[in-house]
Amino acid sequence: MHLSVKLAPTFDYPTLEQFWRAADDLGFPAVWNYDHFYGLVDHADPTLEGWTTLAAMAVLVRRARVGCLVSGVTYRNPAVLAKMAVTVDHISGGRMDFGLGAGWHEAEHRGYGIDFPRPGTRVEMLDEALTVIRRLWTEESVTFAGRFFTLTDALCEPKPVQRPGPPIIVGAAQPKMLRVAARHADEWNMPSTSAQEWRAASSRLDVACAELGRDPSSIKRGVQLFLHPNRPEQVDAQLDSIAEYAQAGCAHVVLSFYQPPGDALLGRCAELL
Repeated sequence: MHLSVKLAPTFDYPTLEQFWRAADDLGFPAVWNYDHFYGLVDHADPTLEGWTTLAAMAVLVRRARVGCLVSGVTYRNPAVLAKMAVTVDHISGGRMDFGLGAGWHEAEHRGYGIDFPRPGTRVEMLDEALTVIRRLWTEESVTFAGRFFTLTDALCEPKPVQRPGPPIIVGAAQPKMLRVAARHADEWNMPSTSAQEWRAASSRLDVACAELGRDPSSIKRGVQLFLHPNRPEQVDAQLDSIAEYAQAGCAHVVLSFYQPPGDALLGRCAELL
């Protein structure tokens, strides 16, 4: 079982830096943030931008892999995002994982004037964006005329440190998104509901892979467990559930903290490694 940790950039920078360094020192194999502009519950919660904090994380975290779980496809042109990802991959020395999803936070789209299409359209955008990004990482130049994105002799130099590119993680639960994961993902991640629902979604991913002619075992399976350190009983229940996810075939658990964990809790989680 692969066990990593995540803290959203909704805390001041010294708190984030302390968490990143502690997680790295304790031996977690990966450290994550996320990509939003507003708070998830209270929109006014101070929130630092995900990719600039990820670049800082790539410098301060010396051993663990780093990544954003996940970015929203609607926020940036995919060619620009591909370039940003390559930059962080170089800053980290080839330790970056690339997470992308369809986006969901309508309020921040409306506030910033970013188009927020219907869910099906956002899924189609994600499919197209991942096609473009993979090509930019691997081809000398890219010309592409899609429904949503157009590139003309587009360059992406330098190429990523990791070849053919950083591992792609797709966050997905619904059937259309699972087909996108089956087509593009090196790893699939689903926010936790229950081990039973996770197992059912994993089975649907198997079906999507079969329909596309892909070996289901080529996609690593992961789950994101949300922990509230100010509610110890909730944390206990989530940590206890890890065994159920492992039995269901989950290979990677991301422990996502809603408040910064103290040293004792983070050390307790590290013991599960």
